[in-house]
Amino acid sequence: MITRLAIAMAAAMTSAPGLFAQGFEGQVGHFFESDGWTTYRLGLSRPVGSVFGLAVHGDYLGRTDGADGGFAGAGADVSAFRGGRPGPYVVAGLSAGMGSPHSNSFSSVWASWSAGVGYELFPFSSVALGAEARWRAMTLDSREGAEIAAGLTIRFGGKRRAPPPMAPGAISRPSASRDSSGLPGLGPPQRSAHGDGRTRLADSVVAAASEAMGRPYRFGGTGADGGGFDCSGLIQYAYGSVGVTLPRRSVDQAREGRKVARNPALLMPGDVLTFSNTGGPVTHVGLYVGERRFIHSATRGVQVSTLSEDDPYGRWWYRRWVGVRRILQ
Repeated sequence: MITRLAIAMAAAMTSAPGLFAQGFEGQVGHFFESDGWTTYRLGLSRPVGSVFGLAVHGDYLGRTDGADGGFAGAGADVSAFRGGRPGPYVVAGLSAGMGSPHSNSFSSVWASWSAGVGYELFPFSSVALGAEARWRAMTLDSREGAEIAAGLTIRFGGKRRAPPPMAPGAISRPSASRDSSGLPGLGPPQRSAHGDGRTRLADSVVAAASEAMGRPYRFGGTGADGGGFDCSGLIQYAYGSVGVTLPRRSVDQAREGRKVARNPALLMPGDVLTFSNTGGPVTHVGLYVGERRFIHSATRGVQVSTLSEDDPYGRWWYRRWVGVRRILQ
């Protein structure tokens, strides 16, 4: 088995030397074709936006009965709704390589496609356990059949890199020429009826988030060493700047504080906006800053979006906005 895993890993590493990985994946499964094959897969993965994911992997298929025959190669998968939350996802992939069905000569070229569904659980914040069921078809001898696999994914932040330089006029630390949120063009922040103490804290939280503008999106990112953020990492960082400790995951942050009606007229700077891609559990969070705008870390990094059907990018989030949590009372 060690030899087979080494072959798979070598194929994965050589197939995508430039992949900015944020996860390491391993799977073992069974391909229910007439001969019966045990499948091994090792690879690297990363999210692409807030819905999709990309993985490259090395594959090895060996005869289940121990007879001669094997296939080795590399491939790529695209998934949707996978990563960051427990639940189902869909996946499709292409693979190719060399092999032989009844000898160890690896003399024939093969290619395959597969598609199916999977389910992930997160026993730890950086570890995922999953299972997949796919239909696989191979060009060599027209082999096809069902394939099931179980695997482990270890999430990490990837190599840290400095955030890109701020463009002129980008959001930065508050100054005399800006409102106290540090966000140009938004007008004075809404003032709380609960007193100046809450207002000062909210302004400080918004200012901390605004200083992260332009940093890249990083799955699992918390801004350490000047790196990027994921959505919940940014919220945790901003509130941590004023001594308020929040949970790490967006689904847990969505239970903090007090529930506020999902009405733009009732929102106050510092409120945590919650979103769901599926209509179920919360999958994304943002920090409200006033004037229907919020800071969040998404596909294009830390940015400001608008809760409005009239905003081309904000419309996507507006339609997935499911709730509000008021952390500062």
